[in-house]
Amino acid sequence: MSDIFKPENDRQVLDAIRWAVSGNGKVLEVMGQGSKRGLGRAQNADNVLDLSGLSGITLYEPEELVMTARAGTPISEVQAALDEANQMLAFEPWSPQGLYGMDGGTVGGLFASAVTGPRRPLAGSARDHMLGFHAVSGRGEIFKSGGRVVKNVTGFDLTKLMAGSMGTLAVMTDVSFKVLPKPEKARTVLLFGASDPGQAMRDAQNSPYEVSGVAHLPAGVAARSSVSYVSSVGAGVTAVRVEGPGPSVGVRCEALRDLLSGYGAVEELHTTNTVSLWQEIRDVSYFSGDRQLWRLSVAPTDGPAVSEKLEGEHYFDWAGGLIWFAMETTDDANADQVRGLLKGGHATLMRASEAVRTRVPVFQPQADGVAQLMKRVRAGFDPHNILNPGRM
Repeated sequence: MSDIFKPENDRQVLDAIRWAVSGNGKVLEVMGQGSKRGLGRAQNADNVLDLSGLSGITLYEPEELVMTARAGTPISEVQAALDEANQMLAFEPWSPQGLYGMDGGTVGGLFASAVTGPRRPLAGSARDHMLGFHAVSGRGEIFKSGGRVVKNVTGFDLTKLMAGSMGTLAVMTDVSFKVLPKPEKARTVLLFGASDPGQAMRDAQNSPYEVSGVAHLPAGVAARSSVSYVSSVGAGVTAVRVEGPGPSVGVRCEALRDLLSGYGAVEELHTTNTVSLWQEIRDVSYFSGDRQLWRLSVAPTDGPAVSEKLEGEHYFDWAGGLIWFAMETTDDANADQVRGLLKGGHATLMRASEAVRTRVPVFQPQADGVAQLMKRVRAGFDPHNILNPGRM
């Protein structure tokens, strides 16, 4: 019979981990709301460490652009507080609804999975916005790293290590992170039926106009958009987002329209439609359902060549550096073929059945030297292999 632990403070988290350490083979699935259970290998843990009881924003200083929240705090609660102060998580994390059919998520899960959206090339990743944390290691020891200020040079920078570790090193109990003001205006320049969408994306990204998102939707994907300017065009759509003070946004959009007009017809979306379009792109709303889904990180110059060899549907984000690729179900998700197309970069199997995720490496296999280093790091934090074993 499995045990479910639902701690309400750090001491109870420590007690649960020490119980597992002393239990000769006891392992724990670490989770918040379970909204990202579909990410990573399926878990075989009989016992669950449910962090949803560790909830609440413990510090929010809008004028200092800093927030601290318990690991089980719902993202919706954080978002509500930020909306009230007209602020945001600048790295634009995606919602798991489009990928796994379950909305929600917690602060701990957000940073443990290090999810990042279309603003990544401009604003950085989730780990770049994480300031500090408190945690309990798999050794059964409470520790902390970083702090609540943007500049902190005390001790080792373990925040970079914990972000993206998927709960395999330690259990974070609270997290401090940066927030930023929301932009005053947001508009999107649309390019229809571009003669060379890859080059158009790179031109926009490399322009001096500080774009905050560059994506391309092939015609079949664009037709699924809820934004009529995008879905009704009957061609591929390249989207370039510009944010900031109103006058600056207007000037930059006009310059981008001139820059991109040589590739095809251009149009412009104002704020409401811009928000809707980039939410769809961020949340992979076009590929909901049961199809297997890959997330390919490549050099932007390689994106078009890689996409031509993919048998399924795709679209580009990060100016061609990120490819979301949906394919029909196979027993191995065509993992060898997909990864064989990459020249550097990495491919993550974001959605597949538990059986496929058990057989196939979900995350990009590491070179031998890196794999051995990570094995030693995990052994240092969790020598008994009790926290989300095998998930990565």
